[in-house]
Amino acid sequence: MKKYGYIRVSSKDQHSDRQWIQLRRFGIPKDHIYEDKLSGKDFNRPEYNRMASKIKQGDLLVITSIDRLGRNYEEILEQWRILTKGIKVDVAVINMPLLDTRQTQNGLTGTFISDLVLQILSYVAETERTNIRNRQKEGIAAAKKRGVQFGRPRIPVDDDEFFDLVGKWRNGKITSENAAAILGISRSTFFYRMKVAGV
Repeated sequence: MKKYGYIRVSSKDQHSDRQWIQLRRFGIPKDHIYEDKLSGKDFNRPEYNRMASKIKQGDLLVITSIDRLGRNYEEILEQWRILTKGIKVDVAVINMPLLDTRQTQNGLTGTFISDLVLQILSYVAETERTNIRNRQKEGIAAAKKRGVQFGRPRIPVDDDEFFDLVGKWRNGKITSENAAAILGISRSTFFYRMKVAGV
């Protein structure tokens, strides 16, 4: 059995020292620790994939916490299934002893308990995401009722000047870029306002 460790931080300026210390204390050889400095939204990560190509049946993968594996719980569940059922490796999460497929507790295998815990975590995470979205919608609706404006403020344009410039543009006397610059708006806004005005 070989031991492997996986480390992830979300950006290049974040430090992974604490994860390295924990994995080294766990007995993972330095050359068996793989680190990505990328978002956890999916598993398109070079070092994770390099590690996954080396790990074999009976090996042990150690991570410090489940969110180091990823942030998307559907993908975590799928990756967990590939590791534990497909490749048949053990997985241990240092800060959550229940997520350790090597353990046998009360006659139940660690894999079964870990799968159950992951399902619960996935449900809680998905419920929290839904609650956050609902709170955001409610907050936006309440703010709109109070008269709060969202988006960039509309740049005021003099109607006479606008229609004069539209006429000049249609007659080929100026370009749309020139007309927009005179009005202090973008070219796309110039066309959008023409469309709204029906000209």
